[in-house]
This record gives sequence, C-alpha cells and structure tokens, in this order.
Amino acid sequence: MSKEPIPFLSLEPQHTIIKTAVQQAVQQVYDRSAFVLGEEVNAFEKEYAAWHEIPFCIGVGNGLDALTMSLLACDVKPGDEVIVPAHTYLATWLAVSRTGATVVPVEPDESTFNIDTSRIEEVITPRTKAILPVHLYGQACNMTAIMELAERHKLFTVEDNAQAQGSRWLKTFTGSWGTINATSFYPTKNLGALGDGGAVTTASEQLATFVKQYRNYGLKEKNIALYLGVNSRLDEMQAAILRVKLKHLEAWNEQRRELASLYLEQLKHVGDIVLPLSDKEADHVYHLFVVRTKFRDKLSFYLTERGIGTMIHYPVPPHLQRPYESLNFRKGDFPITEKIAETCLSLPLWPGMTEQQVAQVCEGVRKFFR
Repeated sequence: MSKEPIPFLSLEPQHTIIKTAVQQAVQQVYDRSAFVLGEEVNAFEKEYAAWHEIPFCIGVGNGLDALTMSLLACDVKPGDEVIVPAHTYLATWLAVSRTGATVVPVEPDESTFNIDTSRIEEVITPRTKAILPVHLYGQACNMTAIMELAERHKLFTVEDNAQAQGSRWLKTFTGSWGTINATSFYPTKNLGALGDGGAVTTASEQLATFVKQYRNYGLKEKNIALYLGVNSRLDEMQAAILRVKLKHLEAWNEQRRELASLYLEQLKHVGDIVLPLSDKEADHVYHLFVVRTKFRDKLSFYLTERGIGTMIHYPVPPHLQRPYESLNFRKGDFPITEKIAETCLSLPLWPGMTEQQVAQVCEGVRKFFR
C-alpha cells in the first residue's frame, strides 16, 4: 500500500478536470472587459436558482454577507432575537450580531451535529424574530420540524447552507426551505470559487429585490438609493468559474458519499470512534467527515506524524469566544456543544480522493488504537 502523504484537502483532482473550461471562461470575461455585475453573474444566478429549484438567487461577496443580508431582508434588528445552533462556525453568530439582534443558542443533536429541533420551542420568546438552522458538515437539518415551528410562531427561517450545497431534506434541496437562505462559495466548499463569493436564495421576489439592491450600495437605480447598503457583489470572474463548477457538483457530491461509505465501513467498531450518523430523511453531501473520540488530540498528532492531514471543526464554540463575553455564557452552559468541540476530528475527504487513500487513513486510525 502506498504511503504517500495525504493532505486534509486537495483541490487538484477537481481543478485538473475543469482547468481548460475555467481558463476559457476567465478569458471570455477578460476579453469582454465587463467585470462587475455583468452577464456572468446574471447567468450564474439563473443557473444556480434553476439547479436549486428555487425562483431567485442573488450573488454576493461572501457567505457572511449573504447571511447578514438575508436577516436584514427579514427586518431583523436591535431588540430582536434569532435562534442559532450553539455548535456552528462563528460566522453564523456574527451575521446575527451585525444586525444588532441577540443570538439565542440551542444545543445540537449529538448524533447529527445539527440543531436539536426538540429544544427550539423552549427558547422562543415574544422577541424571537427568526430561526437560523445550519446544515452542518453537509447534512440537512430537520426542516420539517423547523418550518412547522416557524409557521406556528410566525417566525422567519434563514438557512445557512454554506456547507451543504446539493443536500436535501425529504428530497427538497437545503437552501430552498426557508424564507430566505444563504450560502458561501469559499474555495473549500462543495461548490467553491477561486476566491470569496456567496449567494442568497429565496422564493420571494420582494426579498430578492431587497438583497439585489442592498448588495450594491442600496441603489434602486443609478445614483438613487433606497437603503444604507453595502458593496458586496459576486465578482464576474468568480461567477464564470462557478458556472463551470456547477455542472460537476452533483458528481462531486456523489464521490463524497462513496468515500464516506468507505470510512463508515472501515472504521466501524474501531477504538472509541463515534462515526457520524445520517438522518434517514437527509441526503448527506459530506462537506466534512467528522468523527469523535476522547483521544482526539493524540490521534490527530499520530496521523499528522504519519503524513495524514486532519482538522478540528470547531475547537472553541462561539459562546466561549471573546466577542461574546458580554452575553455572560460560561463553560458548562452548553455541555453537548463543548463535548463535541473537545472530541471531534475531521478526516480527509474530497472529490478525487482514492479508495487506497481512504484505506491508508483508516489503517492509521486502527494502528493508533491498537
């Protein structure tokens, strides 16, 4: 068996396949000499919306801006509360904070890592404005339960779909359930640009129009502003590249599922490894393959010493981060989140990774526990 180093992530296999097409797409933008909000952005927005089976997509500068603008479109403001997962990347909370609203964290389901829908209703108050579920690591949240709660309490739903492009709940795409939804095209995502980028998706023409104007200085038309907007537009070059990549996304996601199935089989009953569980109604796209073990740090070091890359998502929960000290959260307030943060480890997984490489990673894990 080959003992070549295995990086945590390699984009080379994907980029080798599409290199010529990407170069041609970039050349066309270059030759056209139209670089901001041109025909590539317009075409990508239509193609992504159609692929996603939702009427509207608006390209923006990055995922954080996409989340922030989605919340602002729902009129989330100071004095409001937004329900968020306690276990998520910091950007989810930051988007709420940028609106002036207050984050209200909810513990995750320990088996799926996603927000525990059975705990949401107990934190709803008269100030609650929205629920912000995150489809973490590529697995869809229980959108049936979340949408039922939102409808019953007259709340907005804003999906954070940055890690789950192509995932489905009950055969309906994530990013198309909520009132308005956000995604990121950071290079490491399942659909990644060659730089920053993001998008908002919605079935509401009114909300889509707001985001379209807000991303471009709040302008209704040239020199006429309706809002104190921002400059956060998807770049023409990135849109051209994303149009090429979008054609491969389903095949790449299928490769991720196949690789994950190998991990699930080969790491079964190894040490104290807790494998990720997939909800039967969710179509997991394995943005990350995350296991848990109380020997996380030692296992990570062991694998690194043998040329196998790993990462930790996320070692410090948002409620214990310095920017949120004012909320007076303490260690122990969210024990499930903290337990995951102390034990989770992401193993290598990317389209183009070979079965032999997965076997090498699994053999390393088994040797560690032996």
